[in-house]
Amino acid sequence: MSDDTKINDEVVTNESESEKQERILREQFKAKKRRKRIRKLVTWVVVLVVLVLGLSWYIQLRNNMRAQQEALQARSTQTTATVTRDVYTATIDLSGYVQAYDIQEARFRATGPITAVNVEEGDSVSKGDVLATIDNTSQTYAVESLRQQIRQAELSGTPSQVELLNLQLTTALNNLEYTNLVANFDGMVADVNINEGDYFEAGTTDAAVTIADLSKLKATVEIDEIDMQYVYAGQTAYLTFDSLPGQTIEAHVSYIPTLGTYTSQGIGAVNVELTIDDPPASLKPGYSFEGTIASEGEVEMLLIPSAAVTTGRGGLTTVERLNADGTTETVTVRVQYLGEGACQLLSGNLAEGDTLVYTRSSSGMMPMMRF
Repeated sequence: MSDDTKINDEVVTNESESEKQERILREQFKAKKRRKRIRKLVTWVVVLVVLVLGLSWYIQLRNNMRAQQEALQARSTQTTATVTRDVYTATIDLSGYVQAYDIQEARFRATGPITAVNVEEGDSVSKGDVLATIDNTSQTYAVESLRQQIRQAELSGTPSQVELLNLQLTTALNNLEYTNLVANFDGMVADVNINEGDYFEAGTTDAAVTIADLSKLKATVEIDEIDMQYVYAGQTAYLTFDSLPGQTIEAHVSYIPTLGTYTSQGIGAVNVELTIDDPPASLKPGYSFEGTIASEGEVEMLLIPSAAVTTGRGGLTTVERLNADGTTETVTVRVQYLGEGACQLLSGNLAEGDTLVYTRSSSGMMPMMRF
């Protein structure tokens, strides 16, 4: 036995009971730490193995998909198409609802008790008819008083006094006129909200009497910027109403505003006004319709296959044109899809007879995927 061993044995032999317990606890704590380090090491080894296996699986999947894409591309065929010209009649679909041609929401511009209501709902009125009146005693007194003052000023006053009094008389006559509610056009009384004896306040937002011109009806329809090239003032529109089965009502384009609008779908549009000159008596404001506007004569357009059009970032659309020397050139175009695999060329440096080149994949192919 070595001298160190003898010394340790002597130290252990000489330990008190408390020192012995403390030594045992320290040895147990060290053993626990060793076991914890071993478990942590094993855990990291397992995680690394899982990551390696997952990465290997992903790489294999990506290689397989690339192989499939290459196989699909090998099955794709290079196709050419010619820009062609076609002739057709442009038809624009419409929808909306009709309104009264004109509406007057008549309000008094004077304050006072209502002395007469001369109309009822459903009455026909002519332009200038007095619909109702307000007590005009004070306004009449003011007019007569000023007229008397003018007569006296003309006899003994100065020209400036006469001129000033005449201006005051004009104001008084206007105030007197404001006590009458007058129809601005020929029409029908659509609503009466006052009664004789009511007190009316000038500036009230509610209309006292509402008049509608139903001799014509109008509607506003939204037409997009592409179709507006076929629309002009006076053009005929053909409307059908669910309330008038079997009938087609003619209207005409009565107003095209100078300014267009921009829809929430990002399309330019124009709110065009249509007018029905002689509507049937059964056709009421608020009725909805479907309809069309057809361009007069035939419209020429250039057609290209929609498969030849490529849409890139930002919605930029292009085609590949085949040049005479066998090279290809990318041409930026603007098109309108017509369905059935064709689209109309709206703008772009293409002409009738130009050859386009594009890749057409076999039917039933999987879409290209990127990783």
